[in-house]
Amino acid sequence: MSEGKKSQIFNSKDLIAYFLVAGTGAAVQLLCSSLFQDWFGLTFQESIMPAYAASFIVGFALTKLFAFDARKTNQTRREMVKFLMVAVFSGFVTYIFSNAAYYISNNYFETYQFLLPYSEKMVNFNEMVCYTVGMGFSFISNYILHKTFTFKSTGFYNRLKVLIR
Repeated sequence: MSEGKKSQIFNSKDLIAYFLVAGTGAAVQLLCSSLFQDWFGLTFQESIMPAYAASFIVGFALTKLFAFDARKTNQTRREMVKFLMVAVFSGFVTYIFSNAAYYISNNYFETYQFLLPYSEKMVNFNEMVCYTVGMGFSFISNYILHKTFTFKSTGFYNRLKVLIR
């Protein structure tokens, strides 16, 4: 990849904006995962995908509006389809890397838990780190794919519409 092309993909303005947007999405995802575990009795592994789906809605809106300056493109439907495709791929990235880290954590490290202040809720630190590992890998794939595919006119959406008809 040439230096000019690399600087266009990894420019600091977009990277910082996307990091802030993705950080908000990650907070929503962690909160939803915790709530799904508490409210519905899901395990750590079972809560990953539903929490990812919940953060998808927040992620699309914030990414379109703030991360890649795509609020005036008048291509929202096209961007939603592409965003969904990237999100499905990245959901699997999150799931696979979170579970791989969880396997390593459970087999090679001691489990650490801490009590939330002003609460009786114990938090499994290992699960939180494993989830963060998965989200980190997802962040990288999301950024690159959204920057080069979702919020860029590639002709893919038009070809997809022809295939569907």
